[in-house]
Amino acid sequence: MRIRTENQADYAQVHQVNFAAFGNREDEAKLVERIRETSYFVPELSIVAEEDGVIIGHILLSKADVVDGEQHYEVLALAPVAVDPNHQKQGVGKQLIHEALQRGKELGYAIVLLIGHPTYYPKFGFQPARSYGLELKQFEVSDDVFMVCELQENALKRIKGELIYPSAFFG
Repeated sequence: MRIRTENQADYAQVHQVNFAAFGNREDEAKLVERIRETSYFVPELSIVAEEDGVIIGHILLSKADVVDGEQHYEVLALAPVAVDPNHQKQGVGKQLIHEALQRGKELGYAIVLLIGHPTYYPKFGFQPARSYGLELKQFEVSDDVFMVCELQENALKRIKGELIYPSAFFG
């Protein structure tokens, strides 16, 4: 298996992976397509897992904002991560998440936020975000699924406020 940056030639396969991974529904696949068309898209953070020339997994980190009064922080949001159902539970998602977090750190981002499974994402350093002074009001979610991962040491001591997802998330 090879982990690499997505390119335009991958778009149809990435769509199919997201469609299949989320129970044959288009929500996540369409989300990826909408994000690609915005200034919040970071091409280096759209990453695929490829096996024998076929895309079997995809992860996308895109820019979002944390707002605290007049303070604005550019952060990353993880959504979605998808693995073809025939390749799930084989470590593909794990490798994609590790690669995405490493690239986010290398690009200088301080934190990554997500809405996700409360027992899966802590393995990668994600913790409940509200306990760090971060809030989410655009979606109603419980504390245990709204999570943050620190990419830069002590970033969570200085970044506080409300996560604002870009309009692409509301297609």
